[in-house]
Amino acid sequence: MGTYSFWSRLLAQGDAHRKCMLLISQVYVPDPAALGQYMHDVARSLVKRGRRVIVLAADRGYDDPSQRYPSHELLDGVEVLRLPWSSFGKARLSVRLLGGCIFTAEAALLAAALPRIDRVLISTSPPMVALAGLSISAMKRAPLSFWAMDINPDQIVATGRMGARALPVRGFDVLNKVNLERAASIVTLDHFMAERLLAKAPIAHKLHVIPPWPMFMPGARERTSGQAFRRTHGFGDRRVVMYSGNLSPVHPVETVLHAARALRDDPRLLFVFVGGGLGREVITRYVSEHALHNVMALPYQPLAQLRESLSAADLHLVSMGSDMVGIVHPSKIYSVMAVSRPILALGPRRSHIAELVLEHDLGWHVEHGDVDGALRALRELAAENGASLERRGARAAAIAQARYDKQSLLDRFCEVIDADPTID
Repeated sequence: MGTYSFWSRLLAQGDAHRKCMLLISQVYVPDPAALGQYMHDVARSLVKRGRRVIVLAADRGYDDPSQRYPSHELLDGVEVLRLPWSSFGKARLSVRLLGGCIFTAEAALLAAALPRIDRVLISTSPPMVALAGLSISAMKRAPLSFWAMDINPDQIVATGRMGARALPVRGFDVLNKVNLERAASIVTLDHFMAERLLAKAPIAHKLHVIPPWPMFMPGARERTSGQAFRRTHGFGDRRVVMYSGNLSPVHPVETVLHAARALRDDPRLLFVFVGGGLGREVITRYVSEHALHNVMALPYQPLAQLRESLSAADLHLVSMGSDMVGIVHPSKIYSVMAVSRPILALGPRRSHIAELVLEHDLGWHVEHGDVDGALRALRELAAENGASLERRGARAAAIAQARYDKQSLLDRFCEVIDADPTID
């Protein structure tokens, strides 16, 4: 679609009988960050429901700002407009906030030019995007829906980047309260996050807990799945412990790194970290300092190859920081379950990942700092026979199919944000 025809379509009044849904998210496909993938799932589902969907996103990679995306395109019927100078990577908090502020301002200005908006959906990237959502909602008298996929400034405070009394933190708290009170509907990911949001504002009547869905649903179980990825990267016949996704300080993996160092001479195990983020530097430095030959780091894998790369592991590591319960929600666990793999849940016992693993015997649970516990679990993994791992993986896939069916959860989500509340 040419530039002129795209803008003509974007600025058209549209079909009077077709709702126009505006989605604002700094990250969007084909960027590999999970939020963008989930936003696209929702956007194309809304298109299938007969809605016109316009997405405003950044034109550079969320993790890698050198990655450029088309300024405008039509994806699965979704009209995507990507804004310039609105993502500078995540190397420093100040740079990340600058990109977020520019994106928020650009999104608000551009949305003002759109002739019709019937609903606005925002999430949490960037954290200040509620400013754009609230202004557009008021200007267009369009109901606002908020998808709380993580919670800030709680995350910034929990990671020690700012104090609870810092001026930006107090400003974010005020913005959050207004956003929660003004939103027509709010969706969050687990009951721990719901508790935290309810402590901020009386929103029980419009708060919905809908967990994320796997990026794909379980298919026929084949032991050959993942073999091509294993051959490409030289995994051999070792048991592979894999972490796949954002290597963030909110998902610390040091406990398993220390265990990998203790197991450096065990030929049965290989530790593979796939993804990007600030934590990648921690892993690279640790491996270099201790000359570990049993640890491998790989970049993010394209979504089209995600099933293959996840299936290449024998055990998946899913981590949640001890202070992050109710603040973040590692959604990778559902795609891991969908490829029928057992899980090592690293984090507090009171968390959604530990609840899933322990309730259904999907693998092992270890607290942060418990290197001895991690060693016991990993040595059990190395000694386990294939049939035992298969049984755990099969249980994980069955639960993913029964409780986290992608289409069912998408339908629930779209019903919530596609309702017709009145505007105050």
